[in-house]
Amino acid sequence: MKTTLSISKRNTVLKRMAELVQQEESILISANEKDLNSFESGDIAMVDRLKVNKTKVGEMISSLKKLAALPDPLHVERFQFTHDNGLEISNKTAPFGTIMIIYESRPDVTIEAAGIAFKSGNKILLKGGKESLNSNLVLVNLWHKALESCDCATDWVTYLNYSRTETQQFLEKPTQKLDLIVPRGGEKLIAFVKQHAQCPVIVSGRGNNFVYVSHEADLQMALDVIVNAKTTKISACNAVDKVIISRDLPRKAEFLSHLVKTLKKHNVEILTDAKLAGLDGTSQMENESVWFEEFLDYKIVLGQVPDVDEAVQLINTYGGGHSASIITKNEEEADVFMQSVDTAAVYHNASTRFTDGGQFGLGGELAISTDKLHQRGPIGLQHLVTNKWYVKGNGQVR
Repeated sequence: MKTTLSISKRNTVLKRMAELVQQEESILISANEKDLNSFESGDIAMVDRLKVNKTKVGEMISSLKKLAALPDPLHVERFQFTHDNGLEISNKTAPFGTIMIIYESRPDVTIEAAGIAFKSGNKILLKGGKESLNSNLVLVNLWHKALESCDCATDWVTYLNYSRTETQQFLEKPTQKLDLIVPRGGEKLIAFVKQHAQCPVIVSGRGNNFVYVSHEADLQMALDVIVNAKTTKISACNAVDKVIISRDLPRKAEFLSHLVKTLKKHNVEILTDAKLAGLDGTSQMENESVWFEEFLDYKIVLGQVPDVDEAVQLINTYGGGHSASIITKNEEEADVFMQSVDTAAVYHNASTRFTDGGQFGLGGELAISTDKLHQRGPIGLQHLVTNKWYVKGNGQVR
């Protein structure tokens, strides 16, 4: 009995889902308005992630269509060996089985992450937050319609409308087979899942990203990169939170003044370390623990280091293991930085906002992992697989 749908069947479901999302756009946006109206938190990052508008719906549809056009990630031969005794040994990609995705606020996860998990041959259990329940129920209903219209069982995508207590009980004693859990949300959610889960967990989503402005930086480039990385989407885990400046930066006072004024135009609160204390328009951070914080807000820290070695040390001490960027004209210095910084993505002369499965050419992402196993950074379709060994013989014994 085959437990995985054929690639043509999986692609047909994804294409049908894209059609249904387009057809039911107004119903989805209306459901999302109910979620927004009942959401009482002042957390602007959560609100930004919760909102579904025509642009977000377009992105959902595009994600599904791109997924349907990608090659099958399953049964790809990764290794082949012929033993001296004639055994034919190969290693091929295989589905995990059942993947649970626990997430906060973001209805688009119900499309993009579930779509990737489905295309890679897995059954999906979705546990969204109560703040996005109306939106998620509409989307899951569309998943079921897409599956039914393609003669597939609806239990390929299941929504778990559980309380926190029920979720904890399920994590500790799953009532069905569970092979992998992906939490998409803040540090409290991730800690909760890691504490109670009985199967592997992919840790995703914590940013606290750094930009280092070298003494050989193009100052206009540095300004543009920092403003982009901080202000274009403060709810994104790839936004920048910390900027460290070389002590020997030419025209340093002029650059910092211009940077502060530009960030202020975007209503960014600016904190500094002790070395830059007293900079107009800023306030000094209260203690060193601020270096560890991911803000997800219009807030940034400006600090100063003597050289690239101390910049790397600072990032590796306090960063979230997500993304870091160096702005410099010196290729050798950039190479030292990129090889030494311990983050999933390293940049030279570019914004950290590109750390994203779609931007990296993966056709979307399940998550951005800050763990080192089994895949680091954006996890796309081709990464959401495990593997299996195939050994063919004709009676060999050892």
